[in-house]
Amino acid sequence: MSLSRVENPCFLLFLAVFQAIFILILYRGGASTVFRGFLDAPQPWDYSKTQDVYTNLSLFTRAPDEENMPYCTAQSPIFGHYSPPHCLARYKSAIIVPHKNQEKHLLHLLYYLHPFLQRQQLHYGIYLIHQAGNSTFNRAKLLNVGVREAMKDEDWDCLLLHDVDLIPENDYNLYVCDDYYPKHIASAIDKFQYSLPYWSFFGGVSALTPEHYMKINGFPNTYWGSHGEDEDIAARIQLAGMKIVRTPVHLGRYKMVDLKQHSGGEEHLRRPAPLLNTRKTWKDDGMNSVEFKLLSRKKHLLYTNITVDIGNAPTLPPEDK
Repeated sequence: MSLSRVENPCFLLFLAVFQAIFILILYRGGASTVFRGFLDAPQPWDYSKTQDVYTNLSLFTRAPDEENMPYCTAQSPIFGHYSPPHCLARYKSAIIVPHKNQEKHLLHLLYYLHPFLQRQQLHYGIYLIHQAGNSTFNRAKLLNVGVREAMKDEDWDCLLLHDVDLIPENDYNLYVCDDYYPKHIASAIDKFQYSLPYWSFFGGVSALTPEHYMKINGFPNTYWGSHGEDEDIAARIQLAGMKIVRTPVHLGRYKMVDLKQHSGGEEHLRRPAPLLNTRKTWKDDGMNSVEFKLLSRKKHLLYTNITVDIGNAPTLPPEDK
C-alpha cells in the first residue's frame, strides 16, 4: 500500500469508521445483535393475534417504589374507568356495548379492548348494556340507554358505539371523535371482505360526540331484531345537516368473532322503511322518547354493567305476519 493512499483523508476516515463498527460488534455480542434494529422494520400491532394484545403496556405504568408507596384504598378509585397513570389524557371516551346473553363475546372483547385503549392513552369507561328478558334484541334502543347512563357519570368527549363481536386489528385506529361530524370507525370488516357492505353503512363501531348524538336525537327505538337502524342513522345525520366521515380502510380493520353463541338478534321483524319514514319520525323517536326500566347498575374494575328492561317488540297485525 502506497504512503500517499494511507495519508488520504477520505481513506483515513473510512478506516476509522470501520474500526469503530468492528469494536462495537465485539462489544455488543456479534453482528446479529448490532444490525437487528436495522433489519427488523417495526410492524403495527395486530389485535387479532393473542401475543400482540398486551405488548408494551409496561411503558405506560409507573415503576413501583416499594419504600415510599402507600397502601391502596379499600375502594378502588378507578372502578368503571381508566386513566393513564403517567400523563393527563387528552380525550375522554365512553365505549358503549349493547348485548343480550353474549357473555363469551364480552370476555373476548374486553380481553382485547383494554390494552388497545390503554396504549392510546385515553381516559375511558366501558359500559355493557344488557337487555334482560325474552324479547327480541333491540340494539338501537340499548344504545340510547347506554348514552343516557354513561352521561350521568362524566362529560365524555366521545361516545363509541361498539358491537360486541368486533375486534380491532390496528393499534392506530384511534377511539376518538371527529370534531365536526359523526365518524364511522369499523370501515373494513373481514366478514365484508374489508369493505363497506353498502354506502350508508354506519354499523359495527361508530363515534359521535354528545352534541352529535343529541343533534340527531340519538337512535330510533323502533327497530327490533335487525340492524336496519344503520340506514336510519345515515338519514338522520343527513337531515341534521351533517355527513359521515370514515376511518381509512387500512386503519379501520376489524375481525368479526363467531363464538357460536346465541346472538339475541336472529329474528327479523317488520321495520319501517328508513328513507321513507325517517324524515317523519326522527324528531320524535329517539333519545327524547326512550323508555326503559333500570334493573341493575354495578361498577366493576374497568367496566360498568347495566341491565335494563326495554319492553317487548310490538305485535304485528295478522296480515303482516
